[in-house]
Amino acid sequence: MTTTESYTAAASQTREATEKSAELWKQSAQSFADRAGRLAELPTVDVTQPVELYFNYVQKAVDLNREAAIRWAEVFSALSASVRNQAKSFGDTVKQQIDAVAESAVEQAESAEQVANEQADKVEEAEKEQARLARQAERAAAKQAHEQAREPYQGLTKAELSDRLAERELPKTGTVEELIERLVEADSK
Repeated sequence: MTTTESYTAAASQTREATEKSAELWKQSAQSFADRAGRLAELPTVDVTQPVELYFNYVQKAVDLNREAAIRWAEVFSALSASVRNQAKSFGDTVKQQIDAVAESAVEQAESAEQVANEQADKVEEAEKEQARLARQAERAAAKQAHEQAREPYQGLTKAELSDRLAERELPKTGTVEELIERLVEADSK
């Protein structure tokens, strides 16, 4: 048990003794007040001596508490400079370690944030590339479908194309390419 703890314990015991003394005095005073109403019924009693003894006891308890508190304060004040310096050094060391841990945590958080941002950028780039490739595939599929739709008409003459357009009641004027496109468009409707 350290010197500070023993004086703290002594001060605590002294405080408890004082509180008990005050409580006892309070109870005695209450009891006295309760009995005061019955004084007329009781024979005459001299309570001067017990009251004086009680207050002497209370005064001694207060004096003991005062002496104990003064001694405790003297001992506490007499702590050597080396003990205080050691406590300060320990506090400084703990503060430095806490600062180092906090700095490390901040660096790790920043690093994690940077990695997360880089990964988010990569995901965004991948999504853009995927969308670009999907559009390119759609265009290729549309072009291939268009080419397949043109196939039946590729070897036909302009007259044959005009006949097919006439069957569908579509205009027959234009180049062979325009006529084929008109027929493909009509097929897709």
